[in-house]
Amino acid sequence: MENQSKRRTLTGTVVSDKMEKTIVVQVERTVIHPKYKKYISRRNKYMAHDPESQCGIGDLVIIMESRPLSRQKRWVLKEILQKAV
Repeated sequence: MENQSKRRTLTGTVVSDKMEKTIVVQVERTVIHPKYKKYISRRNKYMAHDPESQCGIGDLVIIMESRPLSRQKRWVLKEILQKAV
C-alpha cells in the first residue's frame, strides 16, 4: 500500500514573494450562493514556507498543510506546477 499523506493540499497563485523563505498564495474557489443559486468566486490567502525561495509572483503552485511554522504559516510548498512568464 502506498504511503499517502492525509494532509490537505491546495492549488493557487503566488501573489507575494517579498519575505525570506515565505510566499503568499491566493487560492480561488467557486461556491453557489445559497439564496440566488449563482456561482461566486471566493479567494483566500495563505502564507506558505518556501525553503529555497524558488517561487516568483504569478507561479501556479501546490501547497500542503503542515505544523505551525510561525504565527501565520501553516502551509508548505509542495511543488511548482507552472512558472510565470
